[in-house]
Amino acid sequence: MKSLPIVWRRLVFEGETCPRCAGTGDTVERAYRRLREQLIPLGVEPTLETREIDQATFKADPSQSNRVWIAGKPVEDWLNATVGSSRCCSVCGDDECRTLEVDGASYDVVPEDLIVRAGLIAALTIKARHDDPP
Repeated sequence: MKSLPIVWRRLVFEGETCPRCAGTGDTVERAYRRLREQLIPLGVEPTLETREIDQATFKADPSQSNRVWIAGKPVEDWLNATVGSSRCCSVCGDDECRTLEVDGASYDVVPEDLIVRAGLIAALTIKARHDDPP
């Protein structure tokens, strides 16, 4: 079975994360479950890993927080999306945090449907490479 790794990174400071990261955490979990249901019968097994980044890493590059990677590529690459930023709150302070811009809409929390779409595109790419004759 071919593996489809999904990695989600977010800032955690003193055991807390911001509301937008918490929201993306929920959508990543739901998307992961949907992808498993759809892809395992096709021979592709999604795996999910969540990683914490510390405050020093976040301060050096806030765009690394609330970031989703699928099959080694950021979700925005699979979706032909762009990354933006907007002021956050709580744990992030007043820093500008990652947003995802797709089809003219900007998202603070990465929507479940976009993660699923990116996962399906990635899985088809992986499956096609795996099924190609030598």
